[in-house]
Amino acid sequence: MATIKLLIPGPSLTFDMDSAERFGVVVMVPLTATFMYVLTVFSFGLAGDLAARQSMYPARMFTLPVSTTELALWPMLYGGAAMVLLWLATRFLAVWPSGFDIPVIWPALAAVSLLAWTQALTWLPYGLPGLRVIVAVLWLGVMDSIVLLALQYKAPEPVMLAGLAPQVPLAFLVARYAVGRARRGDVPDWRGPFVRRRVADAPDRRDRFPSPGRAQAWFEWRRHGRSLPAWVGLLLPFELSLLFITGNTPALVFVILLGVLLTPPVMAAFAAATVPRSNPAVGDSYGLTPFLATRPLTSAALIAATLKATIWSTVAAWMLVLGAIPLALRWSGTWSVVVEQMRQAAVHIGTPRVVVIVLLIVSGFIAATWKQLMQSLYIGLTGRAWLIKGSVFLTLALLSLLGPIAQWIIDNRGVQAALWDALPSILALLVCVKMSAAAWIAARLYRSRLLSDRTLISGAACWCVAVLALYGLLAWFFSTPFFPRYVLALVAILAIPLARLSAAPLALAWNRHR
Repeated sequence: MATIKLLIPGPSLTFDMDSAERFGVVVMVPLTATFMYVLTVFSFGLAGDLAARQSMYPARMFTLPVSTTELALWPMLYGGAAMVLLWLATRFLAVWPSGFDIPVIWPALAAVSLLAWTQALTWLPYGLPGLRVIVAVLWLGVMDSIVLLALQYKAPEPVMLAGLAPQVPLAFLVARYAVGRARRGDVPDWRGPFVRRRVADAPDRRDRFPSPGRAQAWFEWRRHGRSLPAWVGLLLPFELSLLFITGNTPALVFVILLGVLLTPPVMAAFAAATVPRSNPAVGDSYGLTPFLATRPLTSAALIAATLKATIWSTVAAWMLVLGAIPLALRWSGTWSVVVEQMRQAAVHIGTPRVVVIVLLIVSGFIAATWKQLMQSLYIGLTGRAWLIKGSVFLTLALLSLLGPIAQWIIDNRGVQAALWDALPSILALLVCVKMSAAAWIAARLYRSRLLSDRTLISGAACWCVAVLALYGLLAWFFSTPFFPRYVLALVAILAIPLARLSAAPLALAWNRHR
């Protein structure tokens, strides 16, 4: 942000953040995404199952010749330092100059406290599956509510510091206790009353899988699939709680809703880091483990199993989002704000088009979540650490640049006119790149026989049907001479994923036969 401000030449190309809407888009969206990423990294949330009973602290670190205190201290210390640097960089570089009165010290301490308690609660073993998510949401929700009330009533900074300062050492004590229990292998089991008893050595056919593919799909769901819904469920209460302090400002309400809708795709973009190392003890690269690579399954069957797990993960995450948004709007009193905006839109463009817009937005975010999971999948399956880390860094960089660039375009009529004139050429170039990549991948898949001819032809036919359906919907919606039909066709071709989804078998084969 500071670099963009220094490099912008002249006052005609500058942008300001004097409105709450611009501040939210330009600053809060990238800051929130980076905060969530740092939160998951330093709590080891990308390397474990948030819904499991076992501690999420990596078991391979328990054998290190260091004390339990050091095992808990250093991740918390590094994570706290990262949170402080993130806030200070945002406060003194990203929002400068700004007309907002923003505190300096206590937000950094609040971020450190949230991270410390997240680490403590995720490293603690629990007696029931899913209990970790419930406890974390309740406790962190209490802390978040205190911070929101302080913002609402403009609490002075000394009061906030006095309330937040004891949280960090208390969280460290809980984290040390949690790591100590996990290091001893102490995992409580409270499932006794909920588990059906059966006679020993009596086989149960319902415990068997009808095929190796079904077994692998179940394994992938238990291995990676539950992480995205669990993290989305953990973050939703903190994001939706902002609706309680927006009042009746429509712009802020919709900015918060936009951030909520962006949460599943953003978290899915980090899923590449969940692909485990082949041998972490010796520092091998990320990717498919030899144990999985030698299973009696074809590469296509492995990809199909992971594909099913990504679909289940996407559906579970979005069921949480679509269920939580109406409840939050109703309880916060902002439901009437959204309804009024929808009514005004219906007056101008008609109710059918408003319904189509809402469905397209929600469907687009759902598809983006699944596409990000698939893209992260094949990036992780390549087994190249530099590619995995580079993809995460690129995601955060794009989120940081998206707001300023969009605001700069909105504030400059000349740039808008130039982009509008060049839009067909830009779309045509992107379509050429996409189709060339898809043709190259299809040729590689055909020559390597990773997928059968029938699968390739069926996939291409389904993609063409999806493109035609989206084009028909866009042609009905934009029935105006301002949008030529060929532009809508180009948009439909770009919107339906093709090359990135087809690259997963190649990435798996690259790593499997490496």
